[in-house]
Amino acid sequence: MKKTSLFIVLLFSVFCFAQSQKGKMDTLIVTEIGGIKQAIDIKTDDSNKPVLLFLSGGPGSSMRKNADSFTNILKNTFTIVQWDQRDAGKTLELNPSPVTPSVELMGKDTYQVINFLRKELKQEKIYLLGSSWGNALGFYIVRNHPELLNAYFAVNPVVSQLESEKELLNILKDHFKEDPVASKELASVHIPFKVDEDLFYLRKWLFYKDGKKYVTGDDFRKGFLQWSKTWSPAWNEVMNIDLPKTLKKVDCPIYFFVGKNDIQTSTRITTEYFKKVKAPKKGLFLFENSGHQIHKDEAEKFQITIIQALK
Repeated sequence: MKKTSLFIVLLFSVFCFAQSQKGKMDTLIVTEIGGIKQAIDIKTDDSNKPVLLFLSGGPGSSMRKNADSFTNILKNTFTIVQWDQRDAGKTLELNPSPVTPSVELMGKDTYQVINFLRKELKQEKIYLLGSSWGNALGFYIVRNHPELLNAYFAVNPVVSQLESEKELLNILKDHFKEDPVASKELASVHIPFKVDEDLFYLRKWLFYKDGKKYVTGDDFRKGFLQWSKTWSPAWNEVMNIDLPKTLKKVDCPIYFFVGKNDIQTSTRITTEYFKKVKAPKKGLFLFENSGHQIHKDEAEKFQITIIQALK
């Protein structure tokens, strides 16, 4: 009798533990998206919480490994999802893209990821956040599948990138007008870009202005031009994005986050677009102490603002 009672107690304890863990997830899922294996990281203490999917900047980079630093507050409200896009992070480790990445292809990848999450987490809609390049994919969803979104967060977005790059070039030329090396290299830049070196020189002196002195070395040049072999076609597509002309109305709530000191994606251009775009609900949040990396520059305010925007 005692053995039977002990067994029942143990069985009940196991059941209670299992119930207490129900809905918790901290896992990297590998699933087929767009015909290749892609890595999706899901973290939550309750899978009933609304889903917030981050679309990394780059292209070709991952926000996944450092995500805790800018989601430690958000995790109390959301199920946090980081996805390594094709040819980035863990997904690249699993398999390089068999075809050249494009905005259209990766927009379709994004659509599949969202539907995977909706099914896996039993959610009708999700929240979506695009950072920098991630907005090329985010606005693809906003344009084509707004019914899948509770809201969209556009963080330092690409809005009219051709105009933004022109504005950046003028700022850098003025800033480095006393530097003969920088002046010569910036003078060689053509916009729209004709060769990979055009974007290289622009980013080299942008990063140097931000204090990244390593960009003058050979390793940075080699690495950047290697990156260009994969990503120049996609970035040239981004250069053709002009949302004020092509997306004047969106059918989901949208919130713009802009860094006051961001010159990579023009704060002025984003602010002007915000004023004109029509949406069921919209908001614009300016981060006084941020450049192009709001989630790093003002991580706490970044998270609190997301939560407050939804209230």
